[in-house]
Amino acid sequence: MQLRVTFHPEGRAVFVSPGTSFLDAAYEAELDVQAICGRRGRCTSCRMKIIRGRVEPPTDLERQQLSEDDLREGFRLGCQVAVQEESVAHVAPLVSETSFRILVEGDSNGLAMPLDTGLTKRVVVAKAPTTEEHQTSDVEEVLATCPGISETLSLEVIRAIPAALRQERGRLTLTLDEGRLLAVEPGDTSEALYGMAFDIGTTTVVGYLLDLRTGARLSAVSGLNPQSSYGGDLMSRIKFAQDDPAGARKLHGKIIQGMNELIANACREAEVRADRIYKAVVVGNTCMHHLVLGITPLFLGQAPYAPVLRRPVSLPAHRLGLHVQREARVELLPNIAGFVGADTVAMILATQIYDAPTVRVAVDIGTNGEVVIGSRQGLMVCSAPAGPAFEGAQIKHGMRGAMGAIDQLSISDRLSYHVIGEVPPVGICGSGLIDAAAALLDAGLMDATGRLQAEPLRPVSDDVRRRIVAEGTNRRVILAFPDETGTGEAIVLTQQDIRELQLAKAAICSGILMLIKEMGLYLGDVEDLSLAGAFGTYLNRSSARRIGLIPPLPLERVRFIGNAAGFGAQLALLSRPHRKLAEDLVRSIRHVPLATNLSFMDIFTGAINFPQQINVVDAPVQA
Repeated sequence: MQLRVTFHPEGRAVFVSPGTSFLDAAYEAELDVQAICGRRGRCTSCRMKIIRGRVEPPTDLERQQLSEDDLREGFRLGCQVAVQEESVAHVAPLVSETSFRILVEGDSNGLAMPLDTGLTKRVVVAKAPTTEEHQTSDVEEVLATCPGISETLSLEVIRAIPAALRQERGRLTLTLDEGRLLAVEPGDTSEALYGMAFDIGTTTVVGYLLDLRTGARLSAVSGLNPQSSYGGDLMSRIKFAQDDPAGARKLHGKIIQGMNELIANACREAEVRADRIYKAVVVGNTCMHHLVLGITPLFLGQAPYAPVLRRPVSLPAHRLGLHVQREARVELLPNIAGFVGADTVAMILATQIYDAPTVRVAVDIGTNGEVVIGSRQGLMVCSAPAGPAFEGAQIKHGMRGAMGAIDQLSISDRLSYHVIGEVPPVGICGSGLIDAAAALLDAGLMDATGRLQAEPLRPVSDDVRRRIVAEGTNRRVILAFPDETGTGEAIVLTQQDIRELQLAKAAICSGILMLIKEMGLYLGDVEDLSLAGAFGTYLNRSSARRIGLIPPLPLERVRFIGNAAGFGAQLALLSRPHRKLAEDLVRSIRHVPLATNLSFMDIFTGAINFPQQINVVDAPVQA
């Protein structure tokens, strides 16, 4: 028996079996519903209003995420409620995220290098065969104009030659990649030589359009990773690929769709034709790398968490379905390990940590945090699974860094905050969450264990005191009252939110401390701590140190380096030597797995609590 489910406001209907979740029914209807927590009932991104149709009573998970008013109005979590009979539902995400703030600028770090992309264009004149006695062909006439190039041609190039040869009086532009003919175009197109660099993040995707003749960046575009509809973190997407026989194919299709949208946006912005893009470099964590290629990520989620491949990949764009020149080479930088991918390799290229005379640490703080430590004496890396809390997932009123998000917060006589877009707040993003925790600690509203206090540990003003809500063990702090917000609902920080933050910040800090220990160093030996990625750029260094997200180093040793992975991808696009360097570095980098390391578990456990006070370490003291 099949049951009809209709989804508004789109009005799409689909037939599903009884017991199918409303979220899966929405996917069957090809609706792009978010499921950031990976269908675990720990966020509200798949919230729907059941307009018609009998359903089971709300689960405990739903009661934790939805208010009593929501439940009375018929709102349910799509991943937790099953279709029992013919139904009608209205898809209603909690927050419509507009003007999402994604970092697209990279820090050049003062790098200077000669352009060496491997691509060249040659303008030639060829004549089409005129008589049968010549015993020649279109291909032979074109190849004769450019001695020394490979005579092995792709079918795509062969198909393009006849028409091109008979236009513009035989004047042609040949595009070569290291002696291999990529494209044959009528006329002189020698000034149009472009490339794309992609940083594929778990949450966001950034693309850069570059002029490969000059190295100039023509456009930088970004967007949310469309795979988020199948889960906000890597393990959620791996599980989706495991549970759905077509899961890997769907995830692959989503990311290619997202990349094509960025290509179109970049070309529109720069007024460039997409078929004049002849090379693309792609970086991302190992799971994203595999999904771009359409490789199952299933075994990345199972011990020993081995990738399908680590070495670099080069293939024509049409094999992936990218909307650029069909024979354009798509280069994927190598991976290091199961959860340390090509984006970390790109960050290493960008920071030049491999050539540093003193010990440096680079951290890409995100859903999956990667940590690199070392100098020209050698490098170590690890992956710190922070989870999606920094992106707003699994936080009651959490959201990404979009318009309406509280991104800065402080407490003195009053609680003050800043909102992205200067509009009434609708939620809080990761940088605001970290500021809030630091402010609560300093104000005595929370102790070092992370427990919110029913009675402040030190005197506070009436404005601050009235924000404390204690109903037994269910405690929360009101950050914005209903009349201040854009939703008419108070924005609060709950005890569970604090616990999620503690786990996330402990993962990042423990990863740093673990590598320091593995390298036989002391905390004070670290001369530079570089924070990469969009989130790392927008957070407050002092707040990050106060809550123990980063170790207690002097703040002058802590710096933001922007989207280092994206910048490294651009380096690899413009420089064959950098692509070769990436391949060489991967062979020498030591990966430190954390999941099975007993020392790490001890360090992680010790990092869960917040520091009682900050004792800054500026000399070698054991980590």
